[in-house]
Amino acid sequence: MMELILCNCPDLQVAERITQHLLQRKLAACVNVLPAVQSHYVWQGKLEHSTEIPLLIKARKEDFIEIEQAICKLHPYQVPEIIAIAAQQVFAPYLQWVQEVTSRD
Repeated sequence: MMELILCNCPDLQVAERITQHLLQRKLAACVNVLPAVQSHYVWQGKLEHSTEIPLLIKARKEDFIEIEQAICKLHPYQVPEIIAIAAQQVFAPYLQWVQEVTSRD
């Protein structure tokens, strides 16, 4: 099945590095790099805010661990946001395309 993985990056350079890595290794079929957003959160007991670049990563569920490891390796945050949302329904031709693009057989 397919997942949508969310990941916020501190800047466009990190977002593009992660995107290229995932696509070149066939870990993702598509990555949307969204415009900057303002994130507000608590980190180490302090209220923080920063500008971040969101990624929407479309990938196979079975590749999550490898994607998680790649993001952790390439991301500068001590605890990067990596959230996978299982796709309940996907247009069949799109799902087939995701499977084909990410196939490493």
